[in-house]
Amino acid sequence: MSVPFKVDLKGKVAVVTGGGGVLCSAMAKALAECGASVAVADLKLESAQKVADAIKEAGGTAMAVACNALDKASLEAANEEIEKTFGPVSILINGAGGNHPKGTTAMEYLNPDDLLNDKRDFVTFYDLDPKGIEFVFNLNFLGTLLPTQAFTKKMALGRSGVVINVSSMNAFRPLTKIPAYSAAKAAVSNFTQWMAVHMAKAGIRVNAIAPGFFLTDQNRALLTNKDGSLTPRSDKIMAHTPMGHFGEPDDLIGALLWLVSDKAAGFVTGVVVPIDGGFSAYSGV
Repeated sequence: MSVPFKVDLKGKVAVVTGGGGVLCSAMAKALAECGASVAVADLKLESAQKVADAIKEAGGTAMAVACNALDKASLEAANEEIEKTFGPVSILINGAGGNHPKGTTAMEYLNPDDLLNDKRDFVTFYDLDPKGIEFVFNLNFLGTLLPTQAFTKKMALGRSGVVINVSSMNAFRPLTKIPAYSAAKAAVSNFTQWMAVHMAKAGIRVNAIAPGFFLTDQNRALLTNKDGSLTPRSDKIMAHTPMGHFGEPDDLIGALLWLVSDKAAGFVTGVVVPIDGGFSAYSGV
């Protein structure tokens, strides 16, 4: 890839959780292009390895590491492996996250008459599975908190470091049907601000980016039909995105590089930056 501008990350060690995914793999490649040694961390080692191999083929420095963002022991083992290979982590990108059907309603609006149908085969608000809600909330919120615990201790001891969390448009404007994901991403934004204050005296800056609508492996079936045309949900999204198109992974890179650079953003902490084509600014009229 070609970054829009370069910041000097030589000597920095970056970890990208969820690094095998569409968006976070682009972030990992950008950090490497700017000189960082990048640990691509993912639940699926093969996905992380593909990204690490691409970085190395492009002349960068990378390693793949398998870890579960919800398992403290797994994260600590990953941190130990990274430290042995590259040294202490200085940049953490908390990219692991996602949604689950069990945290999703079938309809945008509740029809009270549906509650009278005892044999309904669709999910209303009252049918939401607590385990599904718990999974989504844990994946996004604990999947941000636990890696932060695992990878930032050396940052705190060294009184320098950067954490970038991945929030979402759902944190600003909760979308219909996905209450668990919306609430979890709102928690990520709130946690970003809390951590920014908590870590300020330790020299760690904590910020977040909030992507709008990007096509990824997780949402492609929801947003596009098999022929590539837009689904009705995507039509609504486009109608509320002033720029009129989905984001591309590279659209995240400028904000990412600004926030990770101590020279460019050394006095920036506790912000959540929307990257959404104007979605969060549009009232609908």
